[in-house]
Amino acid sequence: MELASKYNPADVEGKWYQYWLDHKLFSSKPDGREPYTVVIPPPNVTGVLHMGHMLNNTIQDILVRRARMMGKNACWVPGTDHASIATEAKVVNRLAQQGIKKTDLTREEFLKHAWAWTEEHGGIILKQLRKLGASCDWDRTAFTMDETRSKSVIKVFVDLYNKGLIYRGVRMVNWDPKALTALSDEEVIYKEEHSKLYYLRYYVADDDMSGETGAEGEIVHRDAQGRRYAVVATTRPETIMGDTAMCINPADPKNQWLKGKKVIVPLVGRVIPVIEDSYVDIEFGTGCLKVTPAHDVNDYMLGEKYNLPSIDIFNDNGTLSEAAGLYVGMDRFDVRAQIEKDLDAAGLLEKVEAYTNKVGFSERTNVAIEPKLSMQWFLKMQHFADMALPPVMNDELKFYPAKYKNTYRNWLENIKDWCISRQLWWGHRIPAYYLPKGGFVVAETPEQALELAKEKTGDANLKMEDLRQEDDCLDTWFSSWLWPISLFDGINNPGNEEIKYYYPTADLVTGPDIIFFWVARMIMAGYEYMGDMPFRNVYFTGIVRDKIGRKMSKSLGNSPDPLELIEQFGADGVRMGMMLAAPAGNDILFDEALCEQGRNFNNKIWNAFRLVKGWQVADIEQPEYAKLATEWFDSMLAKTAEEVNDLFGKYRLSEALMAVYKLFWDEFSSWYLEMVKPAYGQPIDKVTYEKTLAFFETLLKLLHPFMPFITEELWQHIYDRQPGESIMTQTLVKDMPYNEALIAQFEAVKEVISGIRTIRLQKNIAQKEALALEVTGENPVAGFGSVIAKLCNLSEIKQVETKSEGAAAFMVGTTEYAVPLGNLINVEEELKKLEADLKYQEGFLQSVMKKLSNEKFVSKAPANVIEMERKKQADAETKIAALKESIAALKR
Repeated sequence: MELASKYNPADVEGKWYQYWLDHKLFSSKPDGREPYTVVIPPPNVTGVLHMGHMLNNTIQDILVRRARMMGKNACWVPGTDHASIATEAKVVNRLAQQGIKKTDLTREEFLKHAWAWTEEHGGIILKQLRKLGASCDWDRTAFTMDETRSKSVIKVFVDLYNKGLIYRGVRMVNWDPKALTALSDEEVIYKEEHSKLYYLRYYVADDDMSGETGAEGEIVHRDAQGRRYAVVATTRPETIMGDTAMCINPADPKNQWLKGKKVIVPLVGRVIPVIEDSYVDIEFGTGCLKVTPAHDVNDYMLGEKYNLPSIDIFNDNGTLSEAAGLYVGMDRFDVRAQIEKDLDAAGLLEKVEAYTNKVGFSERTNVAIEPKLSMQWFLKMQHFADMALPPVMNDELKFYPAKYKNTYRNWLENIKDWCISRQLWWGHRIPAYYLPKGGFVVAETPEQALELAKEKTGDANLKMEDLRQEDDCLDTWFSSWLWPISLFDGINNPGNEEIKYYYPTADLVTGPDIIFFWVARMIMAGYEYMGDMPFRNVYFTGIVRDKIGRKMSKSLGNSPDPLELIEQFGADGVRMGMMLAAPAGNDILFDEALCEQGRNFNNKIWNAFRLVKGWQVADIEQPEYAKLATEWFDSMLAKTAEEVNDLFGKYRLSEALMAVYKLFWDEFSSWYLEMVKPAYGQPIDKVTYEKTLAFFETLLKLLHPFMPFITEELWQHIYDRQPGESIMTQTLVKDMPYNEALIAQFEAVKEVISGIRTIRLQKNIAQKEALALEVTGENPVAGFGSVIAKLCNLSEIKQVETKSEGAAAFMVGTTEYAVPLGNLINVEEELKKLEADLKYQEGFLQSVMKKLSNEKFVSKAPANVIEMERKKQADAETKIAALKESIAALKR
């Protein structure tokens, strides 16, 4: 196979991905090896790849490929999520384009459309992940609504209901007027809004003018006719139609006169009582609170406490209902605008102020949620929180970075029951069946439900059609919380061979934004159904932002299409670009220039390989310089491999990649290959060549988890391979010995070489001109003369007592090295340069001495600052002495 002169990812990536698939190299079956299991965070079934997926799945693939190369049985399970709210919204939109309303269809008809949509758009994202190089076991692909997962969800619902952990009741819930469903507290995102605070007049009903005390702080409002009224501040005047009381704090001096009174709801005319409760904040607004039990969670609690009537004034879609009596059928926000005008016209609006407050929005539809009293299904969470908190806090289950432990603890210590029902058709239908004369039964199948119904009612003649199944479906997260268990069928078939082998999984890679939705709940389900954690480590990625720190979004136009990036830079280039910017848990400032850096690195690897493969090989003796170079790089390779192991253990993948990148670019390409490269037209000895290929192979193995495609292509070209062989299944060697002293000595060698090269550059001496090197006194790099001579084109290296006159000198550590210049330089130009440098150094020394002779500075400055200034003085004096010596030598 001839290697192309330029690296073209398009020629390589598809070819090797198909090869991996054809040879079932991603496939995993339980065996005697240590398992390494990762479950993919299931993307929405109809979603498409975005930059967040790219980051998340690149990290997973790196971990999985590395585990495979460490000899583990790596199993990465892919799958998708049915995403009830998002998918149902898309299906409803498509039907609307065809002139069909959801309400015109039966549930069965709607679900046909939903499945058709899922089959048409579903799974695209998983195909796109292949372009990235994701090494998932595709034969295991699951869907949260496939048969195995669906059976698991229903089984768990029934089990938790029978354990008394699931209940049904009327509660205040977060209602999404666009998706037309209840949401859990975790699905509500609070945003700051610049809104208004409306001060409304509630006139006293049947006012006998009693109650005033004249005490300090008392505030009584009167209009021009002398009529008394209370002022209520609200951000939501559109809810006054649901007011059933006004509440004051019994200790508030402003409003004592209102005790025992009744007031009139403005515009509505309803007479409501004034109640007293310490819940009311004396400092907020006027200290008078309107109580709307049906539309505010705190008002609901007051309503329960004081037995107040509850008037639900909203329809499910956020328009006003018949119960409101006014503005019926209008949208809530349109009513807000209109009621302000109407209150003002009626003389019932005291004033309006600008106000900033936090408003809850639906995480899915980005619509302001409406607190609403609703009959829903709930899961009691305290039982689960008690199980799920200790393992994380005790580091049995580790979070990377650990800062997220506090976020996790805070949520679990303030846990609320989980509203698990959704008023949707696309999802797992709740397995509750209502009986003809009231009550319900919960069962896995309609047949079991009928048997239970007969037992419960004592009516042996009940038929299936007498039962009515609950219309609501379950929250999507109620299926994905079982993901690490249900993927191995651990709910339906507890203790099966796969669940015993693959569970607990090894690492979960996810975003911190779903720590409550998903991570915490999977931990709960794991302990409830397996008695063990679902994964041992959680790696939290950051949010992908653009290079100026903005969150990526379609509306800002700053979110590149991942597939276009792959086309432009190659999958390996993009993977590397993502990882260079991706420290665990910190946001990623993504810049396409990083992908370009990745592509350049690919080209560097490719060209280095072509260089090595282009050498002629002869059965000749290995030169001393090559022997030293191979010994040194052997140690560098082993040391970096150890460092990479350590960084992987700490989940510092970005740093691990950087360590291999530097090893290849700086040490292997810039130093090692230069050291061993044969002279033009000359062959290389066989020993060095074989060693160089072996180094290349190890480097490719270290790089493979990060850059799978180019490493496979080049690995296949190093030696002749058998069909089915792959770098993927090669073992990464661990714990290779290395010589730390040799590495340190070589650093000094590199400094000497750099010093000589600098002289060539500064003095404009061509590389073909051989130079001599003088070492004053002991030569610490005496054993490496052959390497220095080869890279610097030296005719000799000799030890001297004092350097030659006019020689250009430099220091490495405490040793002085010098290059005699003889006729190699233009004396006049060199003198000019040295005198300019001397002038600069003398000026610099003067500024340092000025500071040190300033008593004020010396008495007040910290000791380390003074020490630093003295060091600057000593360095400048040494340089000045050397420059003067060089000038004098040239003038002789």
